[in-house]
Amino acid sequence: MSGVDTGTIFALTGAVLIGIGVYGLLVRGHMLRRLIAFNVMSSGIFLMFGATGARGPAAAPDPVPQALIITGLVVALAATALVVALLLRYAQITGRAALSEDMPGEDDPA
Repeated sequence: MSGVDTGTIFALTGAVLIGIGVYGLLVRGHMLRRLIAFNVMSSGIFLMFGATGARGPAAAPDPVPQALIITGLVVALAATALVVALLLRYAQITGRAALSEDMPGEDDPA
């Protein structure tokens, strides 16, 4: 892999993570699994931001993508905590951890 630079590897890895996250959001019925898929997808997006913000070895790094990544991580952490709290409340009220319109063939523990 002498012809591939690290920015390309990071971008391809980010694209794979985004694809895995989208697949998990579309296929999985359990809400906690969907939350994990959403976090995997956001990690891929952060990796893509980092790959686009990289410059050559002689140039100084661009601080804007780094600031966006840090801000995005904080927002993703806060959103994940909020969704976990909402899922716990939903499970307490309904006794289920999956929504009613989920796929019937998937075995979800309550």
